[in-house]
Amino acid sequence: MTQDGQRLHCLVTGASGYIGGRLVPELLQAGHRVRCLARSPDKLRDHPWAPHAETVRGDVTDPASLAAAMRGVDVAYYLVHALGSGSRFEDTDREAARIFAEQAHAAGVRRIVYLGGLTPRGVPEESLSPHLRSRAEVGEIFLASPVPATVLRAAVVIGSGSASFEMLRYLTERLPVMVTPSWVHTRTQPIGVRDVLRYLVGSATMPDEVDRAFDIGGPDVLTYRDMMLRYAAVAGLRRRFIVPVPVLTPRLSSHWVGLVTPVPASLARPLTESLRHEVVCHEHDIARYVPDLPGRPLPFDEALALALRRVREAQVATRWSSASVPGAPSDPLPTDPDWAGGSLYEDERQRPVDASPAALWKVVEGIGGDNGWYSSPLAWAVRGWLDRFAGGVGLRRGRRDTERLRVGDSLDFWRVEEIEPGRLLRLRAEMRLPGLAWLEMYAETDDRGGTVYRQRALFHPRGLLGHAYWWSVAPFHSVVFGGMARNIARAAADGPGKRRTSTPGVTP
Repeated sequence: MTQDGQRLHCLVTGASGYIGGRLVPELLQAGHRVRCLARSPDKLRDHPWAPHAETVRGDVTDPASLAAAMRGVDVAYYLVHALGSGSRFEDTDREAARIFAEQAHAAGVRRIVYLGGLTPRGVPEESLSPHLRSRAEVGEIFLASPVPATVLRAAVVIGSGSASFEMLRYLTERLPVMVTPSWVHTRTQPIGVRDVLRYLVGSATMPDEVDRAFDIGGPDVLTYRDMMLRYAAVAGLRRRFIVPVPVLTPRLSSHWVGLVTPVPASLARPLTESLRHEVVCHEHDIARYVPDLPGRPLPFDEALALALRRVREAQVATRWSSASVPGAPSDPLPTDPDWAGGSLYEDERQRPVDASPAALWKVVEGIGGDNGWYSSPLAWAVRGWLDRFAGGVGLRRGRRDTERLRVGDSLDFWRVEEIEPGRLLRLRAEMRLPGLAWLEMYAETDDRGGTVYRQRALFHPRGLLGHAYWWSVAPFHSVVFGGMARNIARAAADGPGKRRTSTPGVTP
Protein backbone atom coordinates (compact mmCIF):
# COMPACT_ATOMS: atom_id res chain seq x y z
CA MET A 1 0.00 0.00 0.00
CA THR A 2 1.03 3.63 -0.34
CA GLN A 3 2.13 5.67 2.66
CA ASP A 4 -1.43 6.98 3.07
CA GLY A 5 -2.77 3.41 3.07
CA GLN A 6 -4.10 3.52 -0.48
CA ARG A 7 -4.53 0.14 -2.14
CA LEU A 8 -2.97 0.22 -5.60
CA HIS A 9 -4.29 -1.61 -8.65
CA CYS A 10 -1.37 -3.38 -10.36
CA LEU A 11 -1.21 -4.97 -13.80
CA VAL A 12 1.34 -7.79 -14.13
CA THR A 13 2.43 -9.03 -17.55
CA GLY A 14 4.46 -12.22 -17.71
CA ALA A 15 2.66 -13.78 -14.74
CA SER A 16 3.24 -17.24 -16.20
CA GLY A 17 7.00 -16.63 -16.15
CA TYR A 18 9.64 -17.06 -13.48
CA ILE A 19 9.59 -13.58 -11.93
CA GLY A 20 5.98 -12.69 -12.69
CA GLY A 21 4.62 -15.85 -11.09
CA ARG A 22 6.41 -14.93 -7.86
CA LEU A 23 5.64 -11.22 -7.96
CA VAL A 24 1.85 -11.62 -7.96
CA PRO A 25 1.60 -13.18 -4.45
CA GLU A 26 4.08 -10.60 -3.12
CA LEU A 27 1.92 -7.75 -4.40
CA LEU A 28 -1.19 -9.36 -2.93
CA GLN A 29 0.55 -9.77 0.40
CA ALA A 30 1.49 -6.08 0.30
CA GLY A 31 -2.22 -5.27 0.09
CA HIS A 32 -2.51 -4.38 -3.60
CA ARG A 33 -5.08 -5.51 -6.13
CA VAL A 34 -3.60 -7.50 -9.01
CA ARG A 35 -4.71 -8.05 -12.58
CA CYS A 36 -2.70 -10.43 -14.77
CA LEU A 37 -2.49 -10.15 -18.55
CA ALA A 38 -1.93 -13.52 -20.22
CA ARG A 39 -2.26 -14.94 -23.71
CA SER A 40 -3.54 -18.18 -22.14
CA PRO A 41 -5.27 -17.35 -18.83
CA ASP A 42 -5.88 -21.05 -18.10
CA LYS A 43 -2.16 -21.44 -17.45
CA LEU A 44 -2.55 -19.36 -14.29
CA ARG A 45 -5.65 -20.99 -12.85
CA ASP A 46 -3.85 -23.56 -10.67
CA HIS A 47 -1.45 -21.13 -8.99
CA PRO A 48 -2.18 -20.81 -5.26
CA TRP A 49 -2.76 -17.07 -5.69
CA ALA A 50 -5.13 -17.40 -8.68
CA PRO A 51 -8.41 -17.01 -6.69
CA HIS A 52 -7.17 -13.69 -5.33
CA ALA A 53 -6.06 -12.08 -8.61
CA GLU A 54 -7.95 -11.10 -11.74
CA THR A 55 -6.78 -12.62 -15.03
CA VAL A 56 -7.59 -11.21 -18.47
CA ARG A 57 -6.71 -12.50 -21.91
CA GLY A 58 -4.44 -10.36 -24.05
CA ASP A 59 -1.01 -9.71 -25.46
CA VAL A 60 1.47 -6.84 -25.07
CA THR A 61 1.60 -6.46 -28.86
CA ASP A 62 -2.19 -5.98 -29.11
CA PRO A 63 -3.25 -2.37 -28.35
CA ALA A 64 -6.92 -3.25 -27.89
CA SER A 65 -6.37 -5.95 -25.27
CA LEU A 66 -3.77 -3.78 -23.51
CA ALA A 67 -6.19 -0.83 -23.38
CA ALA A 68 -8.81 -3.01 -21.71
CA ALA A 69 -6.31 -4.56 -19.31
CA MET A 70 -4.94 -1.16 -18.21
CA ARG A 71 -8.32 0.36 -17.42
CA GLY A 72 -8.25 1.57 -13.82
CA VAL A 73 -4.64 0.44 -13.26
CA ASP A 74 -2.20 2.46 -11.15
CA VAL A 75 1.02 0.53 -11.74
CA ALA A 76 1.87 -1.62 -14.79
CA TYR A 77 4.64 -4.23 -14.53
CA TYR A 78 6.39 -5.18 -17.76
CA LEU A 79 8.02 -8.59 -17.29
CA VAL A 80 7.97 -10.04 -20.79
CA HIS A 81 10.48 -10.22 -23.62
CA ALA A 82 10.66 -11.88 -27.02
CA LEU A 83 14.03 -13.56 -26.49
CA GLY A 84 14.25 -16.79 -28.46
CA SER A 85 11.30 -15.96 -30.71
CA GLY A 86 13.52 -15.56 -33.77
CA SER A 87 16.18 -13.38 -35.32
CA ARG A 88 13.89 -10.35 -35.16
CA PHE A 89 13.23 -10.55 -31.44
CA GLU A 90 14.72 -7.07 -30.92
CA ASP A 91 12.12 -5.59 -33.29
CA THR A 92 9.36 -7.44 -31.44
CA ASP A 93 10.62 -6.20 -28.06
CA ARG A 94 10.87 -2.62 -29.35
CA GLU A 95 7.36 -2.59 -30.81
CA ALA A 96 5.80 -4.26 -27.74
CA ALA A 97 7.43 -1.73 -25.38
CA ARG A 98 6.27 1.18 -27.53
CA ILE A 99 2.66 -0.08 -27.55
CA PHE A 100 2.79 -0.76 -23.80
CA ALA A 101 4.03 2.78 -23.06
CA GLU A 102 1.42 4.36 -25.33
CA GLN A 103 -1.47 2.42 -23.81
CA ALA A 104 -0.26 3.11 -20.27
CA HIS A 105 -0.27 6.83 -21.01
CA ALA A 106 -3.71 6.68 -22.63
CA ALA A 107 -5.13 4.77 -19.64
CA GLY A 108 -3.72 7.20 -17.07
CA VAL A 109 -1.38 4.62 -15.49
CA ARG A 110 0.70 6.30 -12.79
CA ARG A 111 3.87 4.20 -13.14
CA ILE A 112 5.53 1.57 -15.33
CA VAL A 113 7.91 -0.88 -13.63
CA TYR A 114 10.32 -2.86 -15.78
CA LEU A 115 12.94 -5.46 -14.87
CA GLY A 116 15.81 -5.28 -17.35
CA GLY A 117 19.44 -6.33 -17.50
CA LEU A 118 22.46 -4.73 -15.91
CA THR A 119 24.63 -3.34 -18.71
CA PRO A 120 28.38 -2.61 -18.63
CA ARG A 121 29.50 1.01 -18.44
CA GLY A 122 31.63 2.44 -21.22
CA VAL A 123 30.89 -0.36 -23.70
CA PRO A 124 29.51 0.78 -27.10
CA GLU A 125 25.93 -0.32 -27.65
CA GLU A 126 26.87 -2.24 -30.80
CA SER A 127 29.30 -4.36 -28.74
CA LEU A 128 26.61 -5.57 -26.36
CA SER A 129 24.95 -8.93 -26.84
CA PRO A 130 21.57 -8.71 -28.62
CA HIS A 131 19.96 -9.79 -25.34
CA LEU A 132 21.45 -6.95 -23.27
CA ARG A 133 21.04 -4.41 -26.08
CA SER A 134 17.33 -5.17 -26.37
CA ARG A 135 16.78 -5.05 -22.61
CA ALA A 136 18.49 -1.66 -22.48
CA GLU A 137 16.43 -0.32 -25.39
CA VAL A 138 13.15 -1.37 -23.78
CA GLY A 139 14.15 0.49 -20.61
CA GLU A 140 14.96 3.62 -22.64
CA ILE A 141 11.55 3.47 -24.33
CA PHE A 142 9.80 3.46 -20.97
CA LEU A 143 11.96 6.26 -19.56
CA ALA A 144 11.22 8.39 -22.62
CA SER A 145 7.45 7.93 -22.28
CA PRO A 146 5.20 10.45 -20.46
CA VAL A 147 4.46 7.85 -17.76
CA PRO A 148 6.97 7.85 -14.84
CA ALA A 149 8.98 4.64 -15.00
CA THR A 150 11.13 2.56 -12.69
CA VAL A 151 13.66 0.50 -14.62
CA LEU A 152 15.44 -2.07 -12.46
CA ARG A 153 18.66 -3.47 -13.91
CA ALA A 154 19.85 -6.84 -12.58
CA ALA A 155 22.63 -9.23 -13.61
CA VAL A 156 22.51 -12.87 -12.50
CA VAL A 157 19.37 -13.73 -10.49
CA ILE A 158 19.89 -16.49 -7.93
CA GLY A 159 16.78 -18.36 -6.84
CA SER A 160 15.34 -21.85 -6.99
CA GLY A 161 14.29 -22.52 -10.55
CA SER A 162 15.93 -19.50 -12.19
CA ALA A 163 17.77 -20.19 -15.43
CA SER A 164 20.97 -18.67 -14.04
CA PHE A 165 20.79 -20.77 -10.88
CA GLU A 166 20.08 -24.02 -12.74
CA MET A 167 22.88 -23.36 -15.20
CA LEU A 168 25.27 -22.77 -12.30
CA ARG A 169 23.91 -25.76 -10.38
CA TYR A 170 24.15 -28.35 -13.13
CA LEU A 171 27.53 -27.21 -14.42
CA THR A 172 29.01 -27.41 -10.94
CA GLU A 173 27.35 -30.65 -9.85
CA ARG A 174 27.96 -32.61 -13.05
CA LEU A 175 31.51 -31.52 -13.88
CA PRO A 176 34.19 -32.00 -11.19
CA VAL A 177 36.71 -30.83 -13.78
CA MET A 178 35.63 -28.17 -16.28
CA VAL A 179 37.21 -26.79 -19.41
CA THR A 180 35.50 -23.42 -19.58
CA PRO A 181 35.31 -20.29 -21.75
CA SER A 182 37.30 -17.21 -20.78
CA TRP A 183 34.13 -15.50 -19.54
CA VAL A 184 34.40 -17.44 -16.28
CA HIS A 185 36.83 -14.68 -15.21
CA THR A 186 34.39 -11.84 -15.94
CA ARG A 187 33.07 -10.07 -12.84
CA THR A 188 29.35 -9.84 -12.21
CA GLN A 189 27.11 -8.91 -9.29
CA PRO A 190 24.46 -11.58 -8.62
CA ILE A 191 21.28 -10.87 -6.68
CA GLY A 192 18.88 -13.15 -4.82
CA VAL A 193 15.38 -13.44 -6.25
CA ARG A 194 13.92 -12.39 -2.88
CA ASP A 195 15.61 -9.01 -3.21
CA VAL A 196 14.51 -8.63 -6.83
CA LEU A 197 10.91 -9.15 -5.71
CA ARG A 198 11.33 -6.75 -2.79
CA TYR A 199 12.54 -4.02 -5.14
CA LEU A 200 9.75 -4.72 -7.63
CA VAL A 201 7.06 -4.46 -4.97
CA GLY A 202 8.66 -1.34 -3.47
CA SER A 203 8.79 0.33 -6.89
CA ALA A 204 4.99 0.51 -6.97
CA THR A 205 4.91 3.19 -4.28
CA MET A 206 7.75 5.44 -5.49
CA PRO A 207 6.94 9.17 -5.61
CA ASP A 208 5.56 10.43 -8.92
CA GLU A 209 8.67 12.51 -9.61
CA VAL A 210 10.91 9.40 -9.69
CA ASP A 211 11.53 8.50 -13.32
CA ARG A 212 14.83 6.66 -13.70
CA ALA A 213 16.80 3.43 -13.83
CA PHE A 214 18.34 1.72 -10.79
CA ASP A 215 21.15 -0.82 -10.61
CA ILE A 216 20.21 -3.67 -8.26
CA GLY A 217 22.56 -6.37 -7.03
CA GLY A 218 23.69 -8.28 -3.99
CA PRO A 219 26.67 -7.35 -1.81
CA ASP A 220 29.12 -9.70 -3.59
CA VAL A 221 31.01 -9.01 -6.82
CA LEU A 222 32.20 -12.36 -8.19
CA THR A 223 33.48 -14.05 -11.32
CA TYR A 224 31.57 -17.01 -12.68
CA ARG A 225 34.49 -19.15 -11.55
CA ASP A 226 34.02 -17.80 -8.01
CA MET A 227 30.33 -18.61 -8.16
CA MET A 228 30.94 -22.21 -9.23
CA LEU A 229 33.51 -22.76 -6.48
CA ARG A 230 31.24 -21.21 -3.87
CA TYR A 231 28.29 -23.26 -5.08
CA ALA A 232 30.38 -26.41 -4.61
CA ALA A 233 31.20 -25.32 -1.05
CA VAL A 234 27.60 -24.46 -0.13
CA ALA A 235 26.28 -27.70 -1.70
CA GLY A 236 28.88 -29.80 0.11
CA LEU A 237 30.65 -30.93 -3.07
CA ARG A 238 34.34 -31.58 -3.49
CA ARG A 239 36.41 -28.71 -4.82
CA ARG A 240 35.92 -28.19 -8.56
CA PHE A 241 38.83 -27.69 -10.96
CA ILE A 242 38.22 -25.09 -13.64
CA VAL A 243 40.47 -24.68 -16.68
CA PRO A 244 39.54 -21.69 -18.90
CA VAL A 245 40.33 -21.80 -22.61
CA PRO A 246 40.04 -18.90 -25.10
CA VAL A 247 38.55 -20.83 -28.02
CA LEU A 248 35.01 -21.33 -26.81
CA THR A 249 32.82 -18.74 -28.57
CA PRO A 250 29.40 -17.77 -27.15
CA ARG A 251 27.79 -20.07 -29.70
CA LEU A 252 29.98 -23.02 -28.73
CA SER A 253 29.55 -22.14 -25.05
CA SER A 254 25.77 -22.20 -25.37
CA HIS A 255 25.84 -25.68 -26.93
CA TRP A 256 28.20 -26.83 -24.21
CA VAL A 257 25.84 -25.49 -21.53
CA GLY A 258 22.87 -27.04 -23.36
CA LEU A 259 24.64 -30.39 -23.38
CA VAL A 260 25.40 -30.42 -19.64
CA THR A 261 22.39 -28.60 -18.15
CA PRO A 262 18.59 -28.62 -18.68
CA VAL A 263 18.84 -25.04 -20.02
CA PRO A 264 18.54 -25.27 -23.85
CA ALA A 265 21.15 -23.64 -26.06
CA SER A 266 18.61 -21.06 -27.26
CA LEU A 267 18.35 -19.70 -23.71
CA ALA A 268 21.93 -20.47 -22.66
CA ARG A 269 23.38 -18.37 -25.46
CA PRO A 270 22.00 -14.97 -24.31
CA LEU A 271 22.98 -15.85 -20.74
CA THR A 272 26.56 -16.67 -21.71
CA GLU A 273 26.82 -13.75 -24.13
CA SER A 274 25.85 -11.43 -21.29
CA LEU A 275 28.83 -12.69 -19.30
CA ARG A 276 31.35 -11.39 -21.82
CA HIS A 277 31.33 -7.94 -20.23
CA GLU A 278 31.76 -6.94 -16.60
CA VAL A 279 28.36 -6.05 -15.15
CA VAL A 280 28.49 -4.59 -11.66
CA CYS A 281 26.33 -2.00 -9.94
CA HIS A 282 27.57 1.59 -10.04
CA GLU A 283 25.03 2.92 -7.57
CA HIS A 284 22.63 1.72 -4.90
CA ASP A 285 20.15 4.59 -5.05
CA ILE A 286 17.22 2.17 -4.87
CA ALA A 287 17.76 2.14 -1.09
CA ARG A 288 16.39 5.70 -0.91
CA TYR A 289 12.97 4.42 -1.91
CA VAL A 290 13.09 0.74 -0.90
CA PRO A 291 15.17 0.79 2.30
CA ASP A 292 17.53 -2.12 2.94
CA LEU A 293 16.52 -4.52 5.69
CA PRO A 294 19.00 -6.07 8.14
CA GLY A 295 21.07 -8.60 6.22
CA ARG A 296 19.61 -7.52 2.90
CA PRO A 297 20.40 -7.67 0.07
CA LEU A 298 21.25 -11.29 0.72
CA PRO A 299 24.89 -12.34 0.39
CA PHE A 300 25.54 -14.77 -2.47
CA ASP A 301 26.11 -17.80 -0.25
CA GLU A 302 22.84 -17.23 1.62
CA ALA A 303 20.89 -16.83 -1.64
CA LEU A 304 22.42 -20.10 -2.85
CA ALA A 305 21.59 -21.92 0.38
CA LEU A 306 17.96 -20.75 0.23
CA ALA A 307 17.62 -21.82 -3.40
CA LEU A 308 19.12 -25.24 -2.68
CA ARG A 309 16.81 -25.72 0.28
CA ARG A 310 13.76 -24.97 -1.89
CA VAL A 311 14.95 -27.47 -4.51
CA ARG A 312 15.60 -30.22 -1.96
CA GLU A 313 12.25 -29.61 -0.25
CA ALA A 314 10.44 -29.56 -3.64
CA GLN A 315 9.12 -26.09 -2.86
CA VAL A 316 9.97 -24.39 -6.18
CA ALA A 317 7.19 -21.89 -6.89
CA THR A 318 8.21 -21.11 -10.49
CA ARG A 319 10.98 -22.20 -12.85
CA TRP A 320 12.69 -20.68 -15.86
CA SER A 321 10.63 -23.13 -17.92
CA SER A 322 7.36 -21.79 -16.47
CA ALA A 323 7.04 -19.47 -19.46
CA SER A 324 6.06 -21.06 -22.74
CA VAL A 325 8.83 -21.92 -25.15
CA PRO A 326 8.95 -19.22 -27.87
CA GLY A 327 7.59 -20.67 -31.08
CA ALA A 328 6.10 -23.70 -29.35
CA PRO A 329 2.53 -24.58 -30.39
CA SER A 330 -0.28 -23.35 -28.17
CA ASP A 331 -3.23 -24.68 -30.13
CA PRO A 332 -5.84 -26.39 -27.98
CA LEU A 333 -6.68 -30.04 -28.51
CA PRO A 334 -8.97 -30.42 -31.52
CA THR A 335 -12.51 -31.53 -30.78
CA ASP A 336 -13.11 -33.34 -34.07
CA PRO A 337 -11.01 -35.13 -36.70
CA ASP A 338 -11.66 -32.41 -39.28
CA TRP A 339 -10.07 -29.75 -37.11
CA ALA A 340 -8.06 -27.31 -39.25
CA GLY A 341 -9.17 -29.29 -42.29
CA GLY A 342 -6.69 -32.11 -41.76
CA SER A 343 -6.12 -35.53 -40.30
CA LEU A 344 -5.89 -36.36 -36.62
CA TYR A 345 -3.97 -39.56 -35.99
CA GLU A 346 -4.65 -41.41 -32.76
CA ASP A 347 -3.07 -44.19 -30.73
CA GLU A 348 -5.33 -45.33 -27.88
CA ARG A 349 -4.53 -47.89 -25.18
CA GLN A 350 -6.64 -49.17 -22.28
CA ARG A 351 -5.81 -51.48 -19.42
CA PRO A 352 -7.60 -52.66 -16.27
CA VAL A 353 -5.76 -51.73 -13.08
CA ASP A 354 -5.72 -53.73 -9.87
CA ALA A 355 -5.75 -50.58 -7.72
CA SER A 356 -8.03 -47.72 -6.78
CA PRO A 357 -8.47 -44.75 -9.13
CA ALA A 358 -6.68 -42.63 -6.51
CA ALA A 359 -3.63 -44.92 -6.59
CA LEU A 360 -3.61 -44.84 -10.38
CA TRP A 361 -3.91 -41.06 -10.42
CA LYS A 362 -0.93 -40.73 -8.12
CA VAL A 363 1.20 -42.55 -10.68
CA VAL A 364 -0.22 -40.51 -13.57
CA GLU A 365 0.36 -37.15 -11.87
CA GLY A 366 3.88 -38.21 -10.89
CA ILE A 367 5.00 -39.05 -14.42
CA GLY A 368 8.09 -37.51 -16.01
CA GLY A 369 11.15 -35.94 -14.45
CA ASP A 370 12.98 -38.33 -12.14
CA ASN A 371 10.11 -40.85 -12.36
CA GLY A 372 10.52 -41.21 -16.12
CA TRP A 373 7.89 -42.27 -18.65
CA TYR A 374 7.37 -45.94 -17.75
CA SER A 375 8.56 -47.31 -21.08
CA SER A 376 11.78 -47.86 -23.05
CA PRO A 377 14.18 -45.44 -21.38
CA LEU A 378 16.48 -45.66 -24.39
CA ALA A 379 13.72 -44.62 -26.81
CA TRP A 380 12.79 -41.61 -24.69
CA ALA A 381 16.45 -40.65 -24.24
CA VAL A 382 17.11 -40.83 -27.99
CA ARG A 383 14.00 -38.75 -28.72
CA GLY A 384 15.17 -36.17 -26.19
CA TRP A 385 18.66 -35.96 -27.68
CA LEU A 386 17.27 -35.64 -31.21
CA ASP A 387 15.10 -32.77 -30.03
CA ARG A 388 18.07 -31.01 -28.42
CA PHE A 389 20.08 -31.51 -31.59
CA ALA A 390 17.26 -29.88 -33.59
CA GLY A 391 17.25 -26.89 -31.24
CA GLY A 392 14.34 -28.02 -29.08
CA VAL A 393 14.00 -28.22 -25.32
CA GLY A 394 14.89 -31.90 -25.04
CA LEU A 395 13.91 -34.24 -22.25
CA ARG A 396 15.74 -32.61 -19.33
CA ARG A 397 13.51 -29.80 -18.15
CA GLY A 398 12.08 -32.20 -15.60
CA ARG A 399 9.31 -31.09 -13.25
CA ARG A 400 8.71 -28.09 -11.02
CA ASP A 401 7.28 -30.31 -8.26
CA THR A 402 7.99 -34.01 -7.74
CA GLU A 403 4.36 -34.93 -6.94
CA ARG A 404 1.97 -32.22 -8.09
CA LEU A 405 1.31 -30.70 -11.51
CA ARG A 406 -0.62 -27.63 -12.49
CA VAL A 407 -1.81 -26.27 -15.83
CA GLY A 408 1.05 -24.51 -17.59
CA ASP A 409 3.83 -26.53 -15.96
CA SER A 410 6.63 -27.76 -18.21
CA LEU A 411 7.15 -31.51 -18.00
CA ASP A 412 10.29 -32.58 -19.86
CA PHE A 413 9.42 -31.83 -23.50
CA TRP A 414 5.70 -31.53 -22.77
CA ARG A 415 3.53 -28.75 -21.34
CA VAL A 416 0.54 -29.45 -19.06
CA GLU A 417 -2.50 -28.28 -21.00
CA GLU A 418 -5.31 -29.64 -18.83
CA ILE A 419 -5.80 -31.35 -15.49
CA GLU A 420 -8.99 -32.76 -14.04
CA PRO A 421 -7.70 -33.88 -10.62
CA GLY A 422 -8.13 -37.59 -10.11
CA ARG A 423 -9.20 -38.21 -13.72
CA LEU A 424 -7.35 -36.54 -16.63
CA LEU A 425 -3.88 -35.27 -17.44
CA ARG A 426 -3.41 -33.79 -20.91
CA LEU A 427 0.05 -32.84 -22.17
CA ARG A 428 0.89 -30.83 -25.28
CA ALA A 429 4.20 -31.55 -27.00
CA GLU A 430 6.83 -28.79 -27.16
CA MET A 431 9.43 -30.89 -28.97
CA ARG A 432 10.31 -30.10 -32.59
CA LEU A 433 7.68 -31.88 -34.71
CA PRO A 434 6.15 -31.53 -38.19
CA GLY A 435 2.76 -31.10 -36.57
CA LEU A 436 0.99 -30.84 -33.21
CA ALA A 437 0.89 -33.62 -30.63
CA TRP A 438 -0.88 -34.38 -27.36
CA LEU A 439 -0.76 -37.17 -24.80
CA GLU A 440 -3.78 -37.86 -22.59
CA MET A 441 -3.85 -40.11 -19.52
CA TYR A 442 -7.09 -41.04 -17.74
CA ALA A 443 -7.86 -42.74 -14.43
CA GLU A 444 -11.43 -44.04 -14.80
CA THR A 445 -13.96 -46.46 -13.36
CA ASP A 446 -15.69 -49.00 -15.59
CA ASP A 447 -19.31 -50.14 -15.45
CA ARG A 448 -18.49 -52.82 -12.87
CA GLY A 449 -16.69 -50.44 -10.55
CA GLY A 450 -13.19 -51.50 -11.57
CA THR A 451 -10.33 -49.11 -12.28
CA VAL A 452 -9.29 -48.52 -15.88
CA TYR A 453 -6.25 -46.71 -17.24
CA ARG A 454 -6.86 -45.11 -20.63
CA GLN A 455 -4.19 -43.40 -22.72
CA ARG A 456 -4.44 -41.46 -25.99
CA ALA A 457 -1.65 -40.08 -28.15
CA LEU A 458 -2.87 -37.69 -30.82
CA PHE A 459 -1.01 -36.10 -33.73
CA HIS A 460 -2.17 -33.46 -36.19
CA PRO A 461 0.33 -33.54 -39.08
CA ARG A 462 1.61 -30.48 -40.87
CA GLY A 463 1.98 -31.18 -44.57
CA LEU A 464 3.36 -34.30 -46.21
CA LEU A 465 6.31 -34.39 -43.82
CA GLY A 466 3.90 -34.66 -40.90
CA HIS A 467 2.13 -37.65 -42.39
CA ALA A 468 5.48 -39.30 -43.17
CA TYR A 469 6.62 -38.67 -39.58
CA TRP A 470 3.57 -40.39 -38.08
CA TRP A 471 3.85 -43.48 -40.24
CA SER A 472 7.62 -43.72 -39.70
CA VAL A 473 7.24 -43.84 -35.92
CA ALA A 474 3.99 -45.86 -35.83
CA PRO A 475 5.83 -49.23 -35.72
CA PHE A 476 7.41 -48.18 -32.41
CA HIS A 477 4.13 -47.20 -30.74
CA SER A 478 3.51 -50.67 -29.37
CA VAL A 479 6.85 -50.50 -27.56
CA VAL A 480 6.65 -46.89 -26.38
CA PHE A 481 2.94 -46.31 -25.78
CA GLY A 482 2.01 -49.93 -25.15
CA GLY A 483 4.83 -50.30 -22.66
CA MET A 484 3.82 -47.06 -20.97
CA ALA A 485 0.22 -48.17 -20.44
CA ARG A 486 1.32 -51.59 -19.17
CA ASN A 487 3.92 -50.21 -16.74
CA ILE A 488 1.73 -47.41 -15.40
CA ALA A 489 -1.01 -49.95 -14.61
CA ARG A 490 1.58 -52.19 -12.95
CA ALA A 491 3.08 -49.34 -10.92
CA ALA A 492 -0.35 -48.37 -9.62
CA ALA A 493 -1.08 -51.98 -8.64
CA ASP A 494 2.31 -52.37 -6.93
CA GLY A 495 1.78 -49.21 -4.90
CA PRO A 496 4.52 -47.19 -3.17
CA GLY A 497 7.48 -49.07 -1.80
CA LYS A 498 7.32 -51.99 -4.23
CA ARG A 499 10.00 -52.43 -6.81
CA ARG A 500 9.08 -51.73 -10.41
CA THR A 501 9.72 -54.52 -12.89
CA SER A 502 11.19 -52.12 -15.47
CA THR A 503 13.21 -48.96 -15.42
CA PRO A 504 10.70 -46.11 -15.53
CA GLY A 505 12.61 -43.60 -17.61
CA VAL A 506 15.47 -41.19 -17.96
CA THR A 507 16.61 -38.99 -15.12
CA PRO A 508 16.80 -35.42 -16.42
